[in-house]
Amino acid sequence: MKFGTSGLRGLATDLLGPQTALYTRAFAARLFETHAARPDDTVFVGRDLRDSSPQIASLCAKALTADGLNVVDCGELPTPALAGFALAHQSAALMVTGSHIPADRNGIKFFLADGEIGKADEAAITAWVEAGAAEKPAGTGTVADRHEEALDWYRRRGRAMATEGALSGMRVGVYEHSSVARDFLREMLQSLGATVISLGRTDHFVAVDTEAVPQETIATFGAWAATHRLDAIVSTDGDGDRPLIADETGAQLRGDIIGLITARMVGATVVVTPVTSNSGIHAGLGFEVLRTRVGSPFVIEAMQAAAGSGGTITGFEANGGFLLGSSFDHGGIRGTALPTRDALLPILAVLQSARREGLSLSTLSARWALPVCVSDRLEDFAVERSRALMAHLSASEDALGHFLSPIGTLATIDRTDGLRATLSSGEIVHLRPSGNAPEMRCYTEAATAGRAQTLNAEALDLVRHWQA
Repeated sequence: MKFGTSGLRGLATDLLGPQTALYTRAFAARLFETHAARPDDTVFVGRDLRDSSPQIASLCAKALTADGLNVVDCGELPTPALAGFALAHQSAALMVTGSHIPADRNGIKFFLADGEIGKADEAAITAWVEAGAAEKPAGTGTVADRHEEALDWYRRRGRAMATEGALSGMRVGVYEHSSVARDFLREMLQSLGATVISLGRTDHFVAVDTEAVPQETIATFGAWAATHRLDAIVSTDGDGDRPLIADETGAQLRGDIIGLITARMVGATVVVTPVTSNSGIHAGLGFEVLRTRVGSPFVIEAMQAAAGSGGTITGFEANGGFLLGSSFDHGGIRGTALPTRDALLPILAVLQSARREGLSLSTLSARWALPVCVSDRLEDFAVERSRALMAHLSASEDALGHFLSPIGTLATIDRTDGLRATLSSGEIVHLRPSGNAPEMRCYTEAATAGRAQTLNAEALDLVRHWQA
């Protein structure tokens, strides 16, 4: 169990053991240490639809009450719904979710009363765990159920971010799979006038990574779009904080396009985005652009630093998740600040933008003259092997240049997060080990989708066959 790009992650079997209580009590200790909470204060708890999540959430609740905190059980709901509801009540929260990682894994996301914990909080919690602590008996704190109230808060926030009947006339498929947001999303779109078709609902957990959607899934989207005459297909990852949007042909809209459309709709003056986001996102698009390492804590930290500049502070990631560092009121819609990833706002932004302008999603997406980005991953790529490869390639510019020589000539290197290589052709190959799972991620940029996909496949093939 360890912290990754967003939250604590590990095998579900480990999270069902004593370590979960230890990490939860470490979180409580951090709350007390920073005066973010006092005994008898309340912590909101939610979970996704993984089989292991109810039991892990119960372990968390018992650990919190053991330290004198009261627990509000928000049940199964999207992470941004839990975070926003807790934020509205100036309370801390934790969400039991493994997000998009495989079903045999799970995790916990922690939130202070003003948003996600930062890297300093993660370090303090880890140090507390490593120091060890005696177990405590079940506490005297109370547990209250406010599931429907939390969903209603998120529902009202969503409706404020859309005009009345904003999606009237649109036919939208909701790829439900095992997303905790599936019922909420279907009902929200229907309330805004869309005709909604439910697609692909499952009883077992399906790991959906919005940055690495399998080609067979995209092919299925195409078939659904044609069969049901859809204007769009929308979905989220497992905990509902990363959007998945496909156009009327079933083609996926990239996270950078989703982020730009959303930033424009909310009137953003500052956009914070990781180095993995499209290189074509720059100040010439009408807002200041700040680059960070990958992970929502880094994006949030930069948004907080930019808060003094005024205006509407936003952030988005290559996975499509959108963060609001400040509230906005723009073009007849408004939204409250929510400094954690959210899938609902970008979904509503893309659909409304297409509807308002009378454009198909493919036409709306094509308006942006950006390089084409492709991301993919090698699954089950051991962490130790990732470390060895990255250490080898980081040792010298010659090492990376030699490694990439079968596909291009190295021009420059950006070491902000992983190794982002710009080739003499202007194309980009970015290698980065996942912070959440034993995977090697690859991000590529080129002038066309075909070339970006080929470049990605070639780079991952080099990784696959590398020998230490």
